[in-house]
Amino acid sequence: MSNIKNIEPLQDFNWDEFENGSAVGVSREELQKAYDETLNKVADHQVVDGKVISVDKKEVIVNIGYKSDGVIPASEFRYNPDLKPGDIVEVYVENQEDKKGQLVLSHKKARMSKSWERVNAALDNEEIITGYIKCRTKGGMIVDVFGIEAFLPGSQIDVHPIRDYDVFVGKTMEFKVVKINQEYRNVVVSHKALIEAELEAQKKEIISKLEKGQILEGTVKNITSYGVFVDLGGVDGLIHITDLSWGRVSDPHEVVALDQKINVVILDFDDEKKRIALGLKQLTPHPWDALDADLKVGDHVKGKVVVIADYGAFVEIAPGVEGLIHVSEMSWSQHLRSAQEFMHVGDEVEAVILTLDREERKMSLGIKQLKDDPWESIEDKYPIGSKHTAKVRNFTNFGIFVELEEGVDGLIHISDLSWTKKVKHPSEFTQQGADIDVVVLEIDKENRRLSLGHKQLEDNPWDTYETIYKPGTVHTGKISEMMDKGAVITLNEGGEGFATPKHLVKEDGTQAQLGEELDFKVIEFVKETKRIILSHSRTFEEAKEEPKKAAPRKHAAKKEEAPAINNVAAGTTLGDLDALAELKAKMEKGK
Repeated sequence: MSNIKNIEPLQDFNWDEFENGSAVGVSREELQKAYDETLNKVADHQVVDGKVISVDKKEVIVNIGYKSDGVIPASEFRYNPDLKPGDIVEVYVENQEDKKGQLVLSHKKARMSKSWERVNAALDNEEIITGYIKCRTKGGMIVDVFGIEAFLPGSQIDVHPIRDYDVFVGKTMEFKVVKINQEYRNVVVSHKALIEAELEAQKKEIISKLEKGQILEGTVKNITSYGVFVDLGGVDGLIHITDLSWGRVSDPHEVVALDQKINVVILDFDDEKKRIALGLKQLTPHPWDALDADLKVGDHVKGKVVVIADYGAFVEIAPGVEGLIHVSEMSWSQHLRSAQEFMHVGDEVEAVILTLDREERKMSLGIKQLKDDPWESIEDKYPIGSKHTAKVRNFTNFGIFVELEEGVDGLIHISDLSWTKKVKHPSEFTQQGADIDVVVLEIDKENRRLSLGHKQLEDNPWDTYETIYKPGTVHTGKISEMMDKGAVITLNEGGEGFATPKHLVKEDGTQAQLGEELDFKVIEFVKETKRIILSHSRTFEEAKEEPKKAAPRKHAAKKEEAPAINNVAAGTTLGDLDALAELKAKMEKGK
């Protein structure tokens, strides 16, 4: 502000006249001139310095040495919340005297008139400037710098990621001009750039002192699905999710929170110390070391299923202490099954300790041991000859595997399915999942298998067939199946027989066909192999030969004694042979 010119007082000033309202020897014009000379010479649209007289919420009073003080809206000083009386500020003279005789000033226009030069100088000189954050905008904030609206990108507000931009609105902060577009007069500022230099110095100091095993305090900066980033004072380190807790962690948010201050231990870092691996769980003793010393194999424990796979489930019996229940230890059954059939993640289960290795920190558990092994008392529950209902599990070419109860399996051999029906494959007889009645035939306790039968539930019909289908007897049957080697005949009295093609020739010379019902003579019956050989052609061929065999011979019997005996044998009918065969069978049976 210009110095006020000093005026020498009049030596012969008449104070009496002055008190009476007149100044002797001094004209009014001279008084006006003397008054005017004590004021600054100002002109409209001029930028001058002024002194702040007073400050309140609405306005700021500024004196520029003019005959009246100027009033400036307080909003023009929002960028400078520390403004106080006595401060020197730039003002722009808009009007020396408005209609009310008031001096009209503007601080905003004074700043604008030189702002572009100032902001360019700040960029060139890397000067730290002050700005007022006016509002939010897409991607950042709008900052008032020298009256210019500059852009502050969100990434340039702080070294830490900003989660709430609104807290910065209305704040006055220091900035550094980082970019200017001269053509569009766009200005970009940064607050982060100011603190990075300071942080870089801190970072170098911290990195130079890093050591494995060192414990530091840090602030949780960011939480991801794979771990937590911690600010160690300008240097970031990562706590991998597996190093957060001795127990399993599915979400790091369960352990830490943003901006939380935590102690961490340095586990490792690369040669340039740019990647720092941190640990949190390492600050507490390993849970295995604190495990009850009295815990031993055979003890029952309770825990929660934390991980499940096809081969088994991991159960956490204490934070950080897990045991594996293999799928084979979930059931006494020997069928290959998935662990998901027995339990799910989050289930609370009870188990028995099978193995315990404190040095290796491994434990195996079982749940089938909570129940008695059914094979220990197999002879009592499933004695030979006892009848039961089983469930069909699966088929093989040689039989059916069934389950009597969980852990107790048995095999029905294909030959034990039916007394009479020839089963080519067990799937013809029943289906998977179906119930089937069985009889226990044998017990193999060592291999945990039962031999079972189904046909034994009924009497053996071959004992009856033996009396019905004697060789030479004739029975009615239907051709149920045709093959190259012959035909299968279903006999009306029950059972099946077999006839070769030559025994299927009918009396008219034609071949018997599938589905025909004819008479058949039993040629052979073998109970042991369940074989009945039949013939249709014999039923009419032998009937024709009967008269020929019965006719007497024309030559004398006396001439040849021996042939006569042969003829007796030759003349024996099939019926006689049948009687002999029956007699022989009875004799053998008697023996």
